[in-house]
Amino acid sequence: MNNLPKLTEAQKIDALKKAQEMRRQRSALRAKLKKGEVSFEDILAGEDAVTARMKVAYLLRSLPRIGKVKAKKIMDEVGIDESRRVQGLGRRQREALLARLGGKD
Repeated sequence: MNNLPKLTEAQKIDALKKAQEMRRQRSALRAKLKKGEVSFEDILAGEDAVTARMKVAYLLRSLPRIGKVKAKKIMDEVGIDESRRVQGLGRRQREALLARLGGKD
């Protein structure tokens, strides 16, 4: 009962390259966030393909002084499931995160 499409070798290679590029862009974004070159508020406001599919917990852990435990605590306080992606955040959840993290860092 495998409903996955059959891909040619060329399609597989293309998909792998696309996934690698997306990971590279996410990594670069996380590095900028950690260095303070971009703010958490800017990331939430300017949603693009790179951030939209990123898990919120992963994004929070990119902030300075926030690790796994603190990210989970923040998400629990705001009421965000650990599997939630940035594109799935509601307006109130975004506002609560910004209020909790102080907006511009």
